Amino acid sequence: MMMQGMPQPAFYIFKCQQSAPAGMPKPSCVKPGDQESQELFGYLAQKLMTKGIMGTVQPIQTSCLGRCQQGPVMLVEPGHTMYVGLTKEKIDRIIDEHLIGGNVVQEYVIPEEFWGEPIAPSSIAS
Repeated sequence: MMMQGMPQPAFYIFKCQQSAPAGMPKPSCVKPGDQESQELFGYLAQKLMTKGIMGTVQPIQTSCLGRCQQGPVMLVEPGHTMYVGLTKEKIDRIIDEHLIGGNVVQEYVIPEEFWGEPIAPSSIAS
């Protein structure tokens, strides 16, 4: 049975749009001199639309996700999948293989030493 209105998204994609101020040594996911990094969110949204899956995949612009050295980054939920060093070509593969195909694109995932297992808040709450 078809649901009226919008279905609940199967995936949320949190794309870091942080841009460090000029002269700051900190790396950022959107770089002033790097046109591709500036276009990645728009490209992601456009590809989801042309594939016809925008309703079930929700792209969200965020500020810093805390993995600046590996930028540009985006986080795919569910699964806590952090994709790093993004390009338009990588976004194409992530859409086709992960979101549509159901297989995480392992070679674009953040290395384990920079991510690791999440820590339950209950284990450290005071």
